[in-house]
Amino acid sequence: MILLLWRLTRGYRLRPWKSPYLRWRLETYWGVHADQVTFREFWSLTWRERRALLRYLRWAAEMDRESHRVPRVS
Repeated sequence: MILLLWRLTRGYRLRPWKSPYLRWRLETYWGVHADQVTFREFWSLTWRERRALLRYLRWAAEMDRESHRVPRVS
């Protein structure tokens, strides 16, 4: 899960509220306009929705692992 978060914030690790991908997620799931996301808004929303965010990260990490899995040959 941490590896996935590391990849999602590539280029924006010290300022994740500027990440286009994370802004899009915030806009899509929580209705916050992407161009209005500030440092304070980002961390406030992240803290308030931490359970849903962790659930999403776990699911996305699982999907990522499955997509890189080598199929078994019988």
